[in-house]
Amino acid sequence: MLFALQSFFGCGRVTVNRRQDNHRQDMWRFGVRRLEDLRSRIIPFFEAHPLRTAKASDFAGFSAAVGLMTVGAHREMEGLGQIARIAETTNRRRPSWLVESSEAIRQPSHLDG
Repeated sequence: MLFALQSFFGCGRVTVNRRQDNHRQDMWRFGVRRLEDLRSRIIPFFEAHPLRTAKASDFAGFSAAVGLMTVGAHREMEGLGQIARIAETTNRRRPSWLVESSEAIRQPSHLDG
């Protein structure tokens, strides 16, 4: 099924995550990392076919973060903070080290590249 998704979207990679926890089997995953693929393929698909689960709000945040990255906001501390605050509202809801960390503020070299 994961390879079918990769073929359908025409992007991304299927990889194996060798688990180091108490699970006995490896976990396979389909992931898309290229910003352009996310912006032009993945997000439009889910906008046309909205999720009907609790993940719908996670998708809205994800889409907003991709939008910020598309305009280069992640290259500035303020924009990076916005993205980190969005990330805190999705999935695990753990505080981001980027939002509170004075270390992140002192080292803008994290934004390069």
